[in-house]
Amino acid sequence: MIRHILLIKFKDSAELSQIDKLSALFESMPNKVEGVIAVEWGLNDSPENKNKGYTHSVVMTFANEEGRQNYLPHPEHEALKEVLRSLLEDIVVFDYQV
Repeated sequence: MIRHILLIKFKDSAELSQIDKLSALFESMPNKVEGVIAVEWGLNDSPENKNKGYTHSVVMTFANEEGRQNYLPHPEHEALKEVLRSLLEDIVVFDYQV
């Protein structure tokens, strides 16, 4: 398995309704893209104040490398990125093998 972690910092102008739409797009990926087996969407609630402005996270699990390679160019991923880019201030992407 492969974990695909995103830490997201949204533009100040991003509206909650737009962020909710993005969350729904991420959470729908296991039903739309073969090889994506789970998605978790989270809002930072750490009391440590070390998030550097990153407010949301996505943890996606791919079944294997084939699943990741299927997802990256997939039309559903491209559609998701269109929504994300319009809201995004910054992002950290980190993948690792489980």
